[in-house]
Amino acid sequence: MDQLSFFANRLFSLHTSQENNFPNIAKARTFSDDLLELLFPHFYQDQKLQSPESIRQRLLTLQNDLIDLLSPLKAQLPKSAEQSARIFFDYLPEIYDILWLDAQAIYEGDPAAESVDEVISAYPGFLAIFAYRIAHLFYEQKIPLLPRLITEYAHYKTGIDIHPGAQIGTSFCIDHGTGIVIGETTVIGNNVKIYQGVSLGALSVSKNLAQTKRHPTIEDNVIIYSNATILGGNTIIGHDSIIGGNVWLTKSVPPYSVVYNTFESRIRSKKQIEEQIMFHI
Repeated sequence: MDQLSFFANRLFSLHTSQENNFPNIAKARTFSDDLLELLFPHFYQDQKLQSPESIRQRLLTLQNDLIDLLSPLKAQLPKSAEQSARIFFDYLPEIYDILWLDAQAIYEGDPAAESVDEVISAYPGFLAIFAYRIAHLFYEQKIPLLPRLITEYAHYKTGIDIHPGAQIGTSFCIDHGTGIVIGETTVIGNNVKIYQGVSLGALSVSKNLAQTKRHPTIEDNVIIYSNATILGGNTIIGHDSIIGGNVWLTKSVPPYSVVYNTFESRIRSKKQIEEQIMFHI
């Protein structure tokens, strides 16, 4: 057997052994997009839905799509694919209401936003929060793989990386958002606002800590400005605190804290230093 044939046999064996072990990635992305379109007409591409019954039928179709998506995982599911899909859609109205609170929080937190509709249709932060909240429902049901497929799809589209295992309260505001990382065991309270480049991460990436709380807790009404890094499972940011830009934190701070870096900015005439700059170049 030549080398190419040997490799083909190896790949065929892998394909046949794995074909029913994980959900279809393209179908997972389609389900996320279709659900977004139905929940928020800002994204709806087809002709307008004509009645509540047409929406009900669309929901039933999505429920069947989800059953099909979960079927390859049936050996790994704590409940049947049908039960898991039913639970998801039972909780969907509650998540829908929370998403509207998130959109309102983003609108109120950004002077540039002209309406909640603009936030929903154009802001990557809202899209990332939508994907997180949907994926978190699956995560809580202990459904493997699918939650990460959904949040990583949003990560790909927005540059915002929220692990589906994170616990995030209501009225969550992401402003700009690019480069945000929120780890699996992060706990975030209500009315929290974070800016681009914020990392809520772990102090260690050791695999033996996988089942421990590795990421920080952010209490209610906290603002975290751009590029701040907060690390560690024992790190708690007390409620009503403000964390300034570029801050690095590995220890807790009490409620009502203001944490910021101090640095000196020098302003001089360009003419005074131009010769020196040219010399260094």
